[in-house]
Amino acid sequence: MNVIDQVPKQLFIAGAWQDAEAGRTLSVDDPATGKELAQVADASPADAKRAADAAAAAQPGWAATPPRVRGEILRRAYEIVVSRTEELALLMTLEMGKPLAQSRGEVAYAAEFFRWFSEEAVRIDGGLSTAPDGGNRILVMRQPVGPCLLITPWNFPLAMGTRKIGPAVAAGCTMVLKPAPQTPLSTLALAAILTEAGLPDGVLNVVPTSDAAGVVEPLLRGGQIRKLSFTGSTQVGRILLAQCADTVVRTSMELGGNAAVLVFDDADLDVAVEGTMLAKMRNMGEACTAANRIFVHRSVAGEFASRVAARMAALTVGPGTEPGVDVGPLIDDAGRHKVDSLVRDAVAHGAEVLTGGELPAGPGCFYPPTVLTGVSGDAALMRTEIFGPVAAITAFDTEEEALAAANDTEWGLVGYVFTRSLDRALRVSERLETGMVGLNTGLVSNPAAPFGGVKQSGLGREGGRVGIDGFLEDKYVAIPF
Repeated sequence: MNVIDQVPKQLFIAGAWQDAEAGRTLSVDDPATGKELAQVADASPADAKRAADAAAAAQPGWAATPPRVRGEILRRAYEIVVSRTEELALLMTLEMGKPLAQSRGEVAYAAEFFRWFSEEAVRIDGGLSTAPDGGNRILVMRQPVGPCLLITPWNFPLAMGTRKIGPAVAAGCTMVLKPAPQTPLSTLALAAILTEAGLPDGVLNVVPTSDAAGVVEPLLRGGQIRKLSFTGSTQVGRILLAQCADTVVRTSMELGGNAAVLVFDDADLDVAVEGTMLAKMRNMGEACTAANRIFVHRSVAGEFASRVAARMAALTVGPGTEPGVDVGPLIDDAGRHKVDSLVRDAVAHGAEVLTGGELPAGPGCFYPPTVLTGVSGDAALMRTEIFGPVAAITAFDTEEEALAAANDTEWGLVGYVFTRSLDRALRVSERLETGMVGLNTGLVSNPAAPFGGVKQSGLGREGGRVGIDGFLEDKYVAIPF
């Protein structure tokens, strides 16, 4: 039996695998070939309402479950995920496209959220103090916020699930999870693993759907969901925020990014090139943390661009399941068309192509690693997430100029800084309008660190010690002396 056959294809509601209303299904395709991998149950609004009912019914009992029990379920799930690295990695590569080596890395990353929050479950605390006027005691207890709606993207289908499920389980919240329609198989496999780990019926409910708008809005306006955790585009995030307003649903959102890389004249170019490649090419550039705009001091811009172009040109493009492949396909034809259009627009605005830049022939959603130099501020890709393997390089002359360009965006998720000056490192990190900074590194994601952005890149943080806060309410009890 292959990995696709092993994954349940139905909705997961109240601990049972169920067909969607009227037997509806959606197709999951391999972006490397365009061929169908599987048909998965396609939830209707009525199906989603049943999932919300199940989460609401399970909430009181789950909230009363001892923290140690919740933590041990997550720990068992962590161990199962790690033990099935190869199967989960292959499943992810088939439905999403990334090379197997990167999929294995995501499995390890995903598992760590379960391990981290298994340890946080028993550290949920409160407080007892005396009011300043001495009139009463102040007791603060922390309780689960209630049933949550979790919406995950297609680019990290396993890790985005564990990053949301982990703190919800640890806090004592039940869940309805809607995965991206392009990549539901990893999430369904994860639901089966959590059931195996002992998660009670109704705590996690999974509803893949091709009708996200029709399914999500009634849930947010229905009064049962008390928390939304969403990872996706800023455009969709704005719509969801408006829908949350009716019933004042608590929200945490990790939205779009437009990450800037700043390479200063005193940077170690070996470190800068390596870090930029990592920030740019993780997940074929299909990441909210991906380097989108690369600003390099004019004195080193030529050498930097040449070295990045040589590295990019040496990458092997192909199906992620094949040995030696560095760059898999983009998620779909729409994603590839967007990248190609952005490159053509940049060239029309005066950019020079050092490598790549041409759509390949043949099947699959492939796009070659591409390096552009002399990218104008008027080019569309300076204002749009590329979400593809395109490095757009622009030269700068002064620190002030670089910071102004980096901050000239509505987004503020992450920035990358390469310098050997401690003073500059701290100064620039403080002035970057982002929620995260990679200092002489191209990788910031870590389950033990707070992940999130400012401006229109989102609300709240996921991971780290604060990652559980969004799933907890602080209740104050006044106790007279």
